[in-house]
Amino acid sequence: MPVRLPMHHDGASTTMNSIDSYLASFERVNGSVPAWLTTLRRNAMHRFADQGFPGTRLEDWKYTDVAPIAKLPFRLAAALPVRVAREVIEAASFGVGTRLVFVNGCYLPELSSTDALPAGVRVTSLGRVLAHEPDLIEAHLARYANTAHGFTTLNTAFIQDGAVVYLPQRAMVPELIHLLFISQPPGEPLVYHPRILIVAGDGSQATVVETYVGSGTGAYFTNAVTEIVVGANADITHYNLQRENEHAFHVATIEARQGVGSRLQSYAVSLGGALVRSDINTLLDAEGCECSLDGLYMVAGTQHVDHHTSIDHRQPRCTSRELYKGVLDGKSSGVFNGKVYVRPHAQQSDAGQVNKNLLLSDDATIDSKPQLEIFADDVKCSHGAAIGRLDDEALFYLRSRGIDAAAARDLLIAAFANELVERMQAAPVRAQLERLVWSRLHGAAPGGASR
Repeated sequence: MPVRLPMHHDGASTTMNSIDSYLASFERVNGSVPAWLTTLRRNAMHRFADQGFPGTRLEDWKYTDVAPIAKLPFRLAAALPVRVAREVIEAASFGVGTRLVFVNGCYLPELSSTDALPAGVRVTSLGRVLAHEPDLIEAHLARYANTAHGFTTLNTAFIQDGAVVYLPQRAMVPELIHLLFISQPPGEPLVYHPRILIVAGDGSQATVVETYVGSGTGAYFTNAVTEIVVGANADITHYNLQRENEHAFHVATIEARQGVGSRLQSYAVSLGGALVRSDINTLLDAEGCECSLDGLYMVAGTQHVDHHTSIDHRQPRCTSRELYKGVLDGKSSGVFNGKVYVRPHAQQSDAGQVNKNLLLSDDATIDSKPQLEIFADDVKCSHGAAIGRLDDEALFYLRSRGIDAAAARDLLIAAFANELVERMQAAPVRAQLERLVWSRLHGAAPGGASR
């Protein structure tokens, strides 16, 4: 039974024609999937047809207008033959650990490496799991991601491929697990919807890195959803590194659920893209959980980047920390909206949230809104935001030591950004980010090409 278009779209900026194009693409999607996923996908498509894309009348989208995404005639990426330059892959890789490579949303096993994983650990493509062992993920896939806005719903409707990281109880993965998504549009606007599922069994430990890299100069749209399930006493570190090309649109939703005594460290880095939106939502759903959400965004020109985070203290004695830092130049714009909820039952919660922004231009803007909603009385919570410019006294000090103006400026910006980069425990990721920060300051585009 085909999905039919409703007569209205509450709060959405989407036109009827753009909705129609996604509906038509949905009806053309091929592939054999389990019955339970067919139902999930079709229900999601019905919901998207009713929702459309979010509009600026919605409070959470007030400062991010997604009309450019809704208007462009994106074509659903297919398994087309592509040739990827080895240097693109190597520049984005870390040289250690397991690596899955996707190009235009399609898994390329010949460019991937999954050797030497501990017994029972699965790191593979979502498409393969759906084809051969769907029972492994039925209880988790599309069970957590918030469907409050149309992007997540649209991703669910088009679930076809992506990555699965499955860790059995007490599994330890010492090396990085790297999920590399490369966009290489063939001269027309493409859209792809990668879906990532990370399931960490009780007592397991791993570090997972998602990297999004864009080559070429064409426009495209990445609509990614990641679901993370952290079992009791498990320890997961998750990196999301966004380096799309300067004409790309990138929307990412990360949903995490934590078990008793678990620990989640999240790092979100945004350097590329024309219009970027990232939502990270964490539910502390058992006693003694710990989470930290850290982020860095560096934008220039007319780039727009929007980070929304939510930490939900639902059970007692949980701890959360959050630090997001932004560097904005040119006519770029940024949004930070961080919410911390402490539920009535979540006594002895400990939460701290900070957002710091450095404006390098009179035309750069940032809308910062850290929020606390506390419904318990035995808590320790704080939040704050800071917006400023480079310190004139610090610049004068460096100049007085013989450092020229441009170098002094770069040193101060790098020091501001590296406060966050240095918090990253994975040495290969930290080293790559340090190089990217300096590259950004010296005029290199996010994908590695010169501006």
